[in-house]
Amino acid sequence: MAIVGSVAMVFTFGTPLSYGIFRAPFSDAFGVSSVALSGVFSIMLFTFFIGSGLIGVFGARFGARAVLLACSLATGMVAPSLYLLDSLGGLLVVFAVLGLALGTAFVLLASVVPRWFEGRRGAATGLLFVGNGLGLFVLPPIWQRTLSEVGVRRGFLLIMSTTALAFLLAGLVCRRPNWAAQSTATAGELLEWLVRLAGTRTFQLLFVGIALSFAWYQLLAAYAVDLFAARGLTAAGASTAFGLIGGVSIISRIASGYLADVMGSRRAFLASLVCAVAGIAMLFVPSVSIVVIAICLIGLGLGGSATLYIPLLMGVYSPEKDTAIVGTFNVAIGVAALAMPPLGTASVEFTGSFTIAIFLTFAAAVGGLWVTAVGTAGP
Repeated sequence: MAIVGSVAMVFTFGTPLSYGIFRAPFSDAFGVSSVALSGVFSIMLFTFFIGSGLIGVFGARFGARAVLLACSLATGMVAPSLYLLDSLGGLLVVFAVLGLALGTAFVLLASVVPRWFEGRRGAATGLLFVGNGLGLFVLPPIWQRTLSEVGVRRGFLLIMSTTALAFLLAGLVCRRPNWAAQSTATAGELLEWLVRLAGTRTFQLLFVGIALSFAWYQLLAAYAVDLFAARGLTAAGASTAFGLIGGVSIISRIASGYLADVMGSRRAFLASLVCAVAGIAMLFVPSVSIVVIAICLIGLGLGGSATLYIPLLMGVYSPEKDTAIVGTFNVAIGVAALAMPPLGTASVEFTGSFTIAIFLTFAAAVGGLWVTAVGTAGP
């Protein structure tokens, strides 16, 4: 179950967070400015987090297999769409549907697969999220090479078709275990639960903290490839360096799961954010050797925080509402994601420098660390 889920996870975060690589080839292919395209990718992240989060909250009563198969169908239908659409509006629809399908698959896998494990849930979640990290590692250079060699439309068709097959496999295999309690709440009861939840201080702090804990990477993804190219790397080298962040995160996804089982998910989650803060601070130094160290620290921070936020939340809230909890906090991540791509792109284009963008990334990571620490400090 965890292995099949991990394979499908490769195609969830890897594609939407490769939007920095999409910008130039899509701009050339469709004649759309990079700033306008950043708005399209912002909508993709919005549906990836918020749309799928709402499905996670109100679709918790549906079978996991049925929803995953629907994600496979939607991705397969989107795959050839660029041959039929050539406008900004068309791209907006395509990437909105794509974000919804990828995000929904992530929510289902991240909330259902860990329910199969009790004593070693942190380690099992780490194994599941290895696929997530592998996607962040391999998909940016794969997208870069595919788009440059076979073109935007054919490259999109090939990678999206592969994604649809991976989701089909997950839909055939992954399900909620028979012994795990599943929420039977109606939509009205879920709304009442959300209202009560939103009125608590812990939820309010965690909503902001989890959002900021992902916002720093969403910002970084908007300009990282350009930053690494400006530091002297080739286009292929820059995309590989960006993917290396995800590659390093594979190690921390496994290690952080075991650490969470030993020292608790809260401490391990906060330690991961400390690594991210340190790595982002090093990006201010214009040195290739320092960038290498920064990539390692950022990768360690990304892997730990992206893996452990779910065990952290499951430790605070009842696991019975697994999909609803993950979906609710996906909405928090999506609120931040709506602004991050345009903010990262605009801050570089309008200032002609990466300094402001790096500062905003650093501030988001520090904010996520502090707010989450305060929000989980109680019993």
